[in-house]
Amino acid sequence: MIPFNIPPFVGTELDYIKDAVNGHKICGDGKYTKLCCEWMEKRFGAKKVLLTTSCTHATEMAAMLAQIQPGDEVIMPSYTFVSTADAFVLRGATAVFVDIRPDTMNIDESLIESAITKKTKAIVPVHYAGVSCEMDTIMDIARRHNLLVIEDAAQGVMSKYKGVPLGTIGDYGCYSFHETKNYSMGEGGALVIKNEDMIEPAEIIREKGTNRSKFFRGQIDKYTWVDAGSSYLPSELNAAYLYAQLERADEIYSDRMQAWNTYYDRLIELENSGYIRLPYVPDECIHNAHMFYIKTKDLDERTRLIDYLKSKDILSVFHYVPLHSAPAGRKYGRFYGEDVHTTRESERLLRLPLYYGINYSDINTICDEIYSFFEGGR
Repeated sequence: MIPFNIPPFVGTELDYIKDAVNGHKICGDGKYTKLCCEWMEKRFGAKKVLLTTSCTHATEMAAMLAQIQPGDEVIMPSYTFVSTADAFVLRGATAVFVDIRPDTMNIDESLIESAITKKTKAIVPVHYAGVSCEMDTIMDIARRHNLLVIEDAAQGVMSKYKGVPLGTIGDYGCYSFHETKNYSMGEGGALVIKNEDMIEPAEIIREKGTNRSKFFRGQIDKYTWVDAGSSYLPSELNAAYLYAQLERADEIYSDRMQAWNTYYDRLIELENSGYIRLPYVPDECIHNAHMFYIKTKDLDERTRLIDYLKSKDILSVFHYVPLHSAPAGRKYGRFYGEDVHTTRESERLLRLPLYYGINYSDINTICDEIYSFFEGGR
């Protein structure tokens, strides 16, 4: 079977993991954690990057730094992973879901301002498939209403908006290095911090509420518990695995982009014939080929296509079920306005296999079978 995903592996990961083990430092914030953070800070021009145990935890840290409190409201799309909402729900906030744009699957920036109330504390744009939200508009709204912007850039590592790396535009950015992402450490993430004054509070939260980071830098002679926090430090073994890939980030980016473009070029005739819709990337966006999806006519057609491809030993998958339709979404959030696109577009979307090193003959096989499905009248 052609798998949907194979975690990235460039060949030096095990050497770096062995090096970490031999260095007798595997619990986090060692050599490879520092190398990963420094690489991202330099590459993305970020003020500070802190490696975390997951993007979920990076977002939880952002919610804590934003001082989200019970009764606050946070605006976000419903078409996203549960972690986007969980981070704020855990703080007692209400998730206010806004409809998406059908072209990019990102939050509809034109609907955000009318969803703002006196309780609104932050806006959380989610850069779906590594394609940026319309950040100029979102940042303008945030400035005028004195709101924080927390970018869910889980899928956006190496993507840009008007030349600026995703995750570095808002007050905080959150990356994912899960095994399904372009660059992986199995489970892991990172928090990007724009405001220099928030670096020390972030370090304290990440180090279980202690000023341990200052101690290790020699700034204090002992460390102690100074605030609320948790354990958001990833293992040095995970960081070593990730750093091997960051060293070859451009190679991975190029490989995935070639695969993405192959899909697009092969399937464009089906879009031109009205059978499917292909991903849309606005001119001001540089994406990272995180995923390749197509949109079918409706849910029934998507289900039949998934089943057909599976019968041909090809694993394709759908994606998010809108959060506002889930039990927890109804309990902890509300949908502002009308759900014009979120549910309908989510039911049409189908993700195709895409990973570092995918065989191009497999891509051609997948495309051939999609043509067979539609042109065969199934």
